[in-house]
Amino acid sequence: MSLFTKRFTIKVIFLLLCTFNYQYVVAASNADEDKPIILVVGDSISAAYGINLNVGWVSLLTQRLASENYPYHVINASVSGNTSADGLRRLPNLLKEYKPAIVVIELGGNDGLRGYPVKLMKKNLQEMIDLSQGSQAKVLLAGIEIPPNYGSRYTALFRKAFQELEQANPSVQYDPFILEAIATRPELMQSDGIHPTAVAQPQLLENIWDDLLPLLK
Repeated sequence: MSLFTKRFTIKVIFLLLCTFNYQYVVAASNADEDKPIILVVGDSISAAYGINLNVGWVSLLTQRLASENYPYHVINASVSGNTSADGLRRLPNLLKEYKPAIVVIELGGNDGLRGYPVKLMKKNLQEMIDLSQGSQAKVLLAGIEIPPNYGSRYTALFRKAFQELEQANPSVQYDPFILEAIATRPELMQSDGIHPTAVAQPQLLENIWDDLLPLLK
């Protein structure tokens, strides 16, 4: 059994308990009112669970955009414990309120860890893509992997769902695994074995950045 499998097998119940509404939305200041918006709709990975909000990858994204002179304002509408269905329910109001230029969708992990139907997750994510593009926003879809202890059939179907979403939406930027180079490194994971540490956040940003960059340009 791999380290990735062991850590998720032992600690997955912890994530199922983390379903409270822990939300961090960056309020726009007057100086940001004229900037195009990047809206991040995710779960605990993007909500900086267990660490200081200011060191989460979304906050680091704000800093990097400023340092590289990209005139965007970031709104983090991520909620710990959210599933794809939760994100889909919240998205219409978020699109109406913020009118984003770019939407980053980072959801699906909680669907998988709860064993929800893969077809339903895929349908929800596709609807989120359609809604975002229908509001004239560009989309980045961040993929996630489910550990092998969920069974080879389920994990294969889960991975395939994201791959099919990529193929069905050629205009969408796609990051296959947001926890790449993190999930299998214990020193980059919190004690629960599920959430990345503060030290891992720059790597999270790097995993996203190359796929976000074409949308910024």
